Amino acid sequence: MDNKVNVIGVLTSGGDAPGMNAAIRAVVRTALKEGIKVKGIRRGFLGLLEEDIYDMEYKSVSDIINRGGTILYTARCPEFVKPEVVEKAAQVCKKHGIEGLVVIGGDGSFRGAADLAKHGINTVGVPGTIDLDIACTDYTIGFDTAVNTAIQTVDKVRDTSTSHERCSIIEVMGRHAGFIALWCGIANGAEDILIPERYDYDEQHIIDKINRRRETGKKHYIIINAEGIGDSHAMAERIEKATGMETRATIIGHAQRGGSPTARDRVYAAAMGAKAVDLLRKGASNRVVAHVKGEFVDYDIAEALAMTKDINQYMYDLSKRL
Repeated sequence: MDNKVNVIGVLTSGGDAPGMNAAIRAVVRTALKEGIKVKGIRRGFLGLLEEDIYDMEYKSVSDIINRGGTILYTARCPEFVKPEVVEKAAQVCKKHGIEGLVVIGGDGSFRGAADLAKHGINTVGVPGTIDLDIACTDYTIGFDTAVNTAIQTVDKVRDTSTSHERCSIIEVMGRHAGFIALWCGIANGAEDILIPERYDYDEQHIIDKINRRRETGKKHYIIINAEGIGDSHAMAERIEKATGMETRATIIGHAQRGGSPTARDRVYAAAMGAKAVDLLRKGASNRVVAHVKGEFVDYDIAEALAMTKDINQYMYDLSKRL
């Protein structure tokens, strides 16, 4: 039996990700259809502390499902680790009648949600990050779009790399996770994929491999470099000096965070947003929504944060064979 929840809030926190708007839309429409009022909180936990809060209606989320970014804006709030700051945020929620809160973001955002739950605010986290680095879930909002954006860019760089007979080092995002790099490397047929989880920093091995390939007649070379590895421009200079092959670095950067979300990001984000509202209606708190083995499930936030995640070894080995 559902517990009566009259008002819920929704915010996006940390880095933005394509599909966040689809999740916001699902939260708002699912809640309103159940007679629950929705408060939009701009700029994440920072906006919550500053009471940047407004009522959301059906029209508030019209025509946003295809838009990248987040209509609620986002910001980082380092001071949210302080107990007195969390207490203030909880008081703001109570002042505005917010009984439940949907937090769309990454691990840091979930820690903030867990802290709020200790102060009587029912919280549910929804994983929104292009990095795919949240351990409890097989999918995070924005990853699919980010990978497709990166793939398209790598295809374009390969064209000019081939024309100029050069080596191209293409740096993709992911912080300390190599999921985007691994997927791009396989999808783009890169000669080398460097990811934090497996890279041994043996640059000479890469240089030797380039030289061997050139001896067989190969005239261009693509290296996908995860941002957690280090300076792609400095690496390009070293490789050019060692091989004599013109080498250029391309950093795709924040373009991977933007753009219209893919069908997968829209559909999965919508399902996760609706699942978050369903959990709050049941009186659940301190939970995070996840997609595991094809099912939408939920975990205790502490349990989720304690999990670890690694690159799929078969996929990594496959990238070395292709």
